[in-house]
Amino acid sequence: MSSQPIIPDAETRARSVARMREICTAFDEQIAVLDRLSTQLEAENQQQPFYIYCQKRKQQREAAQEKLHTIPTSMI
Repeated sequence: MSSQPIIPDAETRARSVARMREICTAFDEQIAVLDRLSTQLEAENQQQPFYIYCQKRKQQREAAQEKLHTIPTSMI
């Protein structure tokens, strides 16, 4: 019961390869569209007041952490 797979003829293989290339090209185009959309949404989000507020809070927390980790030289 060991049936060997049938290898398609050259014409059938060529059609399959051409179709797969078309599919890959279409996927690449759709990925590019999604990348542009993602970039556009990110740019719009950065203009939102809540996003700006969160970024400022993040900077304040980072500055406070940096201040805590910095030991004044007079205390050494």
